[in-house]
Amino acid sequence: SLSGCRATQKLVFCSGSLLRVILETNRNRTGFQIQWRWQAQPTGRLAPAPPSTVLPATLRRRPLRMPMKSPGKSPGKSPGKLNVRISLGACARGHAQDYARALRLLLGGLAIVIASNFSLVRAQEPAEAKPVELTKLYEPREYVGKSGEPLKYRLIKPVDYKFGKKYPLVLFLHGAGERGDDNAATLRHAAKDFSYPQTRSKYPAYVVIPQCPTGKKWSEVDWSKDSSELPEEPSDPMKSIKELIDDMVENAGVDPNRIYITGLSMGGYGTWDAIARYPGFFAAAAPICGGGDPKTVEKFKSLPIWCFHGAKDPVVKATRSREMIDALQKVGSNAKYTEYPEAQHDSWTQTYSNPELFDWMFAQRRESK
Repeated sequence: SLSGCRATQKLVFCSGSLLRVILETNRNRTGFQIQWRWQAQPTGRLAPAPPSTVLPATLRRRPLRMPMKSPGKSPGKSPGKLNVRISLGACARGHAQDYARALRLLLGGLAIVIASNFSLVRAQEPAEAKPVELTKLYEPREYVGKSGEPLKYRLIKPVDYKFGKKYPLVLFLHGAGERGDDNAATLRHAAKDFSYPQTRSKYPAYVVIPQCPTGKKWSEVDWSKDSSELPEEPSDPMKSIKELIDDMVENAGVDPNRIYITGLSMGGYGTWDAIARYPGFFAAAAPICGGGDPKTVEKFKSLPIWCFHGAKDPVVKATRSREMIDALQKVGSNAKYTEYPEAQHDSWTQTYSNPELFDWMFAQRRESK
């Protein structure tokens, strides 16, 4: 059953029948349904109604389904209750006009309930349904590490930040299409999902989105090959990322036991690279449509991992993720794997819009060193 409301209208007929019109509305995330029914009852006070105006005593239902655009993803929240009460009264004089007048009143009641539902639905929509100005939420920043090369990145801080408290940090690595130096293209994917007010309230955390410079990679491997080995040295952007996170752990109140990494496509490769290169540093990893070196899995076999890929991915074959999961399972890992049967390269949209990912991720903690 769905959360909703009930509105009851009583139409009193001079003919001697009480017509009870019951409007019931039920709302869920995709819309709401209105049902109405008539019930005729003798009033006991007026003369019997002529046959032409006597209504049957049985209930008759007429469903009216109103589609409504989904308000967006709302982790862990159920639809709110609507309370709509309408009182209508009329005395229909004459016989031939009873039904017509009753119908007009009924349609008027339906219109009020529909309008009330829409206004209340909009008033009660989760905060994340509103457009989010990502360029204002995510601060543009620049970090210069030991290499001397600037690393541009975007940062969102924990909501209601308190000095002295330790907060989780999520590192998101974008794909090849967001490389450059504008420090804005990186907000194209995933940033919105991390920025919803309810998500931020439930999981106060730093979110760091670095931008890989044009011509660089998070992991310097050939994406066109069916397999790859972990490069001997980290890429320049990866070095800068590690230095940035280390600096935040020391100076920004980041909880070193709750650092999470996720990335898509080129960022998926970067995620596998980072957890192999810095074992014991991350608390959880969620690589999406990427690939890694199966020979490195022994280094991070105890790390909570949830991997995602589209079965029909023409850019990065799903075998790249499968081989990593197979290798992990052989060394006793409990890594999770989700493969979308119909998805192509974009397997990240449905992944980051799934609240279960956030619930799983933020539940992980690295063992204290």
